[in-house]
Amino acid sequence: MSSWGARLADGAMELLVLPSYSAFGYGVRRRLFDWTDLSSYDLSGRVVVLTGGTSGIGLAAARMLAAQRATLLVLGRDQAKTDAVCEEIRRTTGNEAVTPLIADMGDLGAIDRAAQAVLQRHDRVDALLHNAGVLNSERLTSADGTELTVAVQVSGPFLLTVRLLPALLRSPAGRVVTMSSGGMYTATLNPGALEMDAASYHGPRQYARAKRAQVTLNEVWAERTAGTGLRFHAMHPGWVDTPGLTRDLPRFRRLTAPLLRSAEQGADTLVWLAADGGAPATSSGRFWLDRRPRGIHRTRSTRASDTPARRGELWRWCCERVGWADGLLTLP
Repeated sequence: MSSWGARLADGAMELLVLPSYSAFGYGVRRRLFDWTDLSSYDLSGRVVVLTGGTSGIGLAAARMLAAQRATLLVLGRDQAKTDAVCEEIRRTTGNEAVTPLIADMGDLGAIDRAAQAVLQRHDRVDALLHNAGVLNSERLTSADGTELTVAVQVSGPFLLTVRLLPALLRSPAGRVVTMSSGGMYTATLNPGALEMDAASYHGPRQYARAKRAQVTLNEVWAERTAGTGLRFHAMHPGWVDTPGLTRDLPRFRRLTAPLLRSAEQGADTLVWLAADGGAPATSSGRFWLDRRPRGIHRTRSTRASDTPARRGELWRWCCERVGWADGLLTLP
């Protein structure tokens, strides 16, 4: 098929959603665009920090990155589980440079300590991959009182990025990649209502609001670090069969089971964004699905909500929540 025909087929799937997000869409695009096999990348000497790397998409990504010889720090909240995962990956890949890193992404103090541990071991970080996520059926809060979904997926990753920013800037090809979700298409940008209260709490809607904040922050980070060489990317993995999906959205999983992607398929674009020297290394602020950039809006309501004022409000909320004075760090 010609490149024009491939783009037309890709666009048609994206418009229809269901084939785009399914395993079918993944398989078709892989053939249409003749993807580079992930096993061909050599990440020897590159330091990668991966959150949420002990199950699902994160575990699949950790195995791929280790097989590519990356110096990999797998961040998990459970010591025993994270240790066991790292031991299994070292054994199966032969890569001894796979290290556990312990922190709950909803605990700002633990994130600070984990970042310090990274900086003590490594003078630079080549890729920071924000993959940890949570979807709760009832409202829970982090130690600092932030709604837990928002803490794990917005303020926690923001703090880890801030703390590792000097090391990321020292990398000749530094990049930060955030695992978002197609659920963000249903949510408007409204920092004042980012955290749902107990009376109106709805897990999937809260999750969508956090994911909308993620893709917006990805663009804001890219704008604020323009000219430094550091790249920011967000992505959507498609509909993936993970333990989290079974636990949090059992009805959706039953309905879509024949269409779901494997964890390895869901991790493909995450690993590609971390490893590839083409578009991921020369662009910043994009949102990706299946190795191609996508828009972050599908409806007028979300587009209308995405104003400079609200973007600034979200940035200030993050800075205040993690205790970072905006502008304190002077970028080169």
